Amino acid sequence: MSNNQNLSIEQLFHNAYLAAEAKNWLQVNYYLQQLLLRQNRGVCLEKQLEDQFIALALNVLFYGDFQLRWEVNKIFVVIGTSVIKPLIKVLEDENVDLEIRWFTCRILAEFNSPEVIFALIKLLQNSEEELALMATEALAQIGVTAIESLTNLLNHPEYRLLVVTALAQIRHPETIPALLQVVKDQQPAIRAIAIEALGSFHDQRIPPVLIEALQDLNATVRKEAVISLGFRADLCQELNLVEIISPLLYDFNLEVCRQTASTLARMKSDQAIQALNQVLISEVTPTNLKLDLLKALSWSKTKLALVYLEQALFRENQSIQVEIINLLGRITKPSLKPQAVKILLHFWQNNSKETMSNQLKQKLATSLGELKNDQAFVMLNELAADPEQIVKLHAIAALKKIA
Repeated sequence: MSNNQNLSIEQLFHNAYLAAEAKNWLQVNYYLQQLLLRQNRGVCLEKQLEDQFIALALNVLFYGDFQLRWEVNKIFVVIGTSVIKPLIKVLEDENVDLEIRWFTCRILAEFNSPEVIFALIKLLQNSEEELALMATEALAQIGVTAIESLTNLLNHPEYRLLVVTALAQIRHPETIPALLQVVKDQQPAIRAIAIEALGSFHDQRIPPVLIEALQDLNATVRKEAVISLGFRADLCQELNLVEIISPLLYDFNLEVCRQTASTLARMKSDQAIQALNQVLISEVTPTNLKLDLLKALSWSKTKLALVYLEQALFRENQSIQVEIINLLGRITKPSLKPQAVKILLHFWQNNSKETMSNQLKQKLATSLGELKNDQAFVMLNELAADPEQIVKLHAIAALKKIA
């Protein structure tokens, strides 16, 4: 192929087309590289020839093997921005093979262009997991260099949602000023995305914004704000977060209530635990929220939380009792395990064995087995003598764990 160095541009294209007709993609790739060498020597391709070049490169991408696709990646990047539109078309075509779209995503990641960024965002929103992951990586690769061009587009209402979504994906401190610009945007979706993204940074400008967002009229914004504050337990006392967050346990939106419970559990303070219990003991609290409150109490890993779990165990109906016993069995903090065992033993000793359901007995046996405490031997031996076979089996399994 050394003689090809003396061929004209037209002859190289002709040979490339002949190779394509013969489905010799290795040779097509070779001729494309030769054409690039000519370009590097100052030979500019006319628009028509450039379009033909891109079409040939796309053929290699579509029909070449894995290695050729890697090599043609470099060719696309060298061609420049004229490849963006045809590649985006490939990327957005759901009928195109997943591997080809994956390679296309990699190529586009080399271009810092709003067009590319928007295409990657769309891929994130409507695509298979593997492609979505690739789009995320591509956005991260474009990263900081894209922030300025994206920020400039915030003044265009038609791009605002896409821009904020892109900035949220980049996850770099330099996005903070742009995200702060939109926390009071008229569109709730934009506010929610900005609040969620800001919550991933430890920056002194952000906590006051998150606290203010707790009062947003939109439930999704409030939810994102309360989730984000859950990662700032370090500011609990300084900003009096428990007092500020607790009212959201009574929010009109159940999802906000649930996330508030989780956030308060992260604060690991008695004040937060008391706030959770106040809602738990209320007669108007729905069962599904009670279950979340119980989980939050167990996650807080405090002695006071276990006291409230014990009270609930003796107060609530069987379905909730089953969940409490299950949560007590999952206590992993060594200093709290003996307290959890005592609660379960106390419940067993103060309830009628004859009327207790098999489900409760099974859960008691399983949880005691997980806690692995010698104090449970007597109770587990009683359960092992239960007339129900399923209860016996659970008790014997628990005894083996303790032994």
